[in-house]
Amino acid sequence: MSSREGSPPRIHPSDATPSTRVIFALPGAFTPTCSDYHLPSYEDSYDKIQKYGVDDIFCLSVNDSFVQNVWKKNSNVKKVKFIPDGNADFTKEMNMLTDRSESGMGMRSFRYSMYVDNKKIIKIFKDENGKFDVSDAGTMINFLKSLNA
Repeated sequence: MSSREGSPPRIHPSDATPSTRVIFALPGAFTPTCSDYHLPSYEDSYDKIQKYGVDDIFCLSVNDSFVQNVWKKNSNVKKVKFIPDGNADFTKEMNMLTDRSESGMGMRSFRYSMYVDNKKIIKIFKDENGKFDVSDAGTMINFLKSLNA
């Protein structure tokens, strides 16, 4: 974890202490699908997901911390935590960087979600560019149910 004077702390997913968490990544703050569906699906399902032993849920996007903080405030999110990846460093490490220049967005993250247990990625659900069909909270809940079956 690091921060510059005057800026919010930057959190890298590997900085966290060992625990069970869900991280979902999306192309960008304030984009329609991200704001209208992806982020709200995890905020609304936060308590249900925690019932399956998940300690925290994080939203990661290739945006700086200032943009993410305004997006969080405007979205009225209280439970999901945010991880800014302004330089796309983590996204590159995950091999999840995609060129969205044709839609004017530049380099962004693929839309995906992952279940992480004690710093080990157990499962990743990755959507194809422009799609939102497997990285949603419902898919993650179904996966968590299967672990407890």
